[in-house]
Amino acid sequence: MKPRPLSPLPRLTDEALLPLVQALGTLVSDEERIAFLRDLCTPAELEAMVDRWRVVPLLLDGVPYRDIHQRTGVSVTTTGRVARTLESGHGGYAVAIERLPAR
Repeated sequence: MKPRPLSPLPRLTDEALLPLVQALGTLVSDEERIAFLRDLCTPAELEAMVDRWRVVPLLLDGVPYRDIHQRTGVSVTTTGRVARTLESGHGGYAVAIERLPAR
């Protein structure tokens, strides 16, 4: 098992993310990307990412948090976190949603 330092971990750097990002960039089909994500993540991690992504278009459409919860089952807390990230994150959600075909 990986030893855990007693002090808080430093923020994840772009440099540390780069090898993972480069690996994702090599995948050319949806089937390859799905296989990679299933190998990389636990089922719970994948479910959490799917939940977060499912609420992005709803938030952008102005759907209230409680309605999002009723439609998706995603918690109001998670929806609020995604909303905060949309407002003050790194802009990744916005780039990805913009590049998808029309909803």
